[in-house]
Amino acid sequence: MSNAAAREKFKTHLAAKGLRMTNQRLAIFEAAFGRKEHFTAEELLDHARAIDDSVSRATVYRTLPIMTESVLLREVDIGTNIKYYLPNTTDNAQVAQVICVDCNKIFEISAPFMEWYGSTVSSKLGLTPISQRLQVSAHCNVLQQTGVCKNHA
Repeated sequence: MSNAAAREKFKTHLAAKGLRMTNQRLAIFEAAFGRKEHFTAEELLDHARAIDDSVSRATVYRTLPIMTESVLLREVDIGTNIKYYLPNTTDNAQVAQVICVDCNKIFEISAPFMEWYGSTVSSKLGLTPISQRLQVSAHCNVLQQTGVCKNHA
């Protein structure tokens, strides 16, 4: 999905909720879609303020659920008290997350088998899946061998 299409989807979703596209929300959108790596709400706040210094922390925290609800962002919980986000730039929702427990870097890989697996195990129980996720925690082999993780910032 292009940024223009995503921006239009965001605007439409806001309108459906009786909200409008303010300059602060636009800055938050632009900051989120300018990221290539997973980010936290606080990191998003810093990037949004670089675009528009009037962006408030409260607006970021109110906007993130709207953006995840509209499937513009994927929310990732790695088992800490911090949630991470990533722009959903493709229609492929079937991804697995691999988290390096040494540096908390999140990798996403295509996992096309997930839809089949979720449908198969759910149907055996007489259920219909509505969401699913695959998350793997792993240690960095290079760190274990050399003491240095190339992904650690």
